[in-house]
Amino acid sequence: MNILHIYPKNSELIQRHVQLLAEGLKQSANIMVADNNKSFYQQARDIQADLIHIHGINQSLQTKAMRCARKLNIRYVITLHGQLEPWAIGFQRANDRLEVLFSKKDYIEKAYAVITMGKMERESFQNLCWNPRIEEIRNAVTTNTITPAEMVSQTFAIYQKILDSNTLELMDEHTIKAMTVILKAGIMGDKRWVDTNEMDPRLINWRQLLLYAEHENISNYTDYGIRILGLSAPLIDTARIAAYFPHNYKRPQPIKELVGDYQGNQTDFLMRIIRQMLKTPTMLGIIELTRELYRENVNDEQLAEKMEEATLTKNAARLIQVLSEQVLLDEGYMPIPPLDDKATEKLRNNLRNHLKI
Repeated sequence: MNILHIYPKNSELIQRHVQLLAEGLKQSANIMVADNNKSFYQQARDIQADLIHIHGINQSLQTKAMRCARKLNIRYVITLHGQLEPWAIGFQRANDRLEVLFSKKDYIEKAYAVITMGKMERESFQNLCWNPRIEEIRNAVTTNTITPAEMVSQTFAIYQKILDSNTLELMDEHTIKAMTVILKAGIMGDKRWVDTNEMDPRLINWRQLLLYAEHENISNYTDYGIRILGLSAPLIDTARIAAYFPHNYKRPQPIKELVGDYQGNQTDFLMRIIRQMLKTPTMLGIIELTRELYRENVNDEQLAEKMEEATLTKNAARLIQVLSEQVLLDEGYMPIPPLDDKATEKLRNNLRNHLKI
């Protein structure tokens, strides 16, 4: 884990706070610090920071750091250090600097988490409604109600929580490719349907893959695929690992709970699933639709006719394209040819951004 701390060098209290964190975290992470505009951008890029920890928000340094994090697509967490408490806002107002302070709202909203240092600061920030992902960690520099070790431990837990959120966004191409192969094996229940040469188990980030499966409610398929392929995955109790979710997140439900049970007409059942997936695409739904398309009683011609009658052909073709990419649907089981266009990309993005903060 590569962490870059950014703080203003003219604040002794913040500097001491960062020093305590850097010292305590050095056994658990690669820690870098920056206190000026020239160094933080280069360090963020060169060390390939996983996370940027920004201390304070009332100087241009922090604003540039937040802008840098977004430009480099690096997640960031902010410790407010009291700079949005009522007294601080009153000071900014008295000095005609309130507009500058509030101009940072958009950056603060996009932070993965905001750390406050006490109940009063937490309540004050909550009242602003700028970011719901608020964590409270007392400052060992200014109070003896927490030890430096406890402060470090709680801070590291937030870092891990951030990196355990929306892991699809963090996955490298090896892990993404492995996941498609694993899912295909889990759907078919037979490793002869996949080419295991297309993935290298040594390069899989198992924590990211298994957490993504947990959050998308597809663990049954990944676990089965892993067993079918004889892969050695670590035992991780993903249900107990904390993560952040978007405010509208809902754990995906099995398709039958959304469209009703199969009632003897496979074409009708598939049409209900296709409509649901076009309305609200989920990885679980993608997998379950794929399973249905592999059944022997599917009448491709009848299904194609029904889609044409319902003017769903183009949209369904885009869905078929996504199935071929995400779970390796074979051409011989496609009721219509796939379609890849701008609207298909929108469908991909809906799936890709389901867990995006």
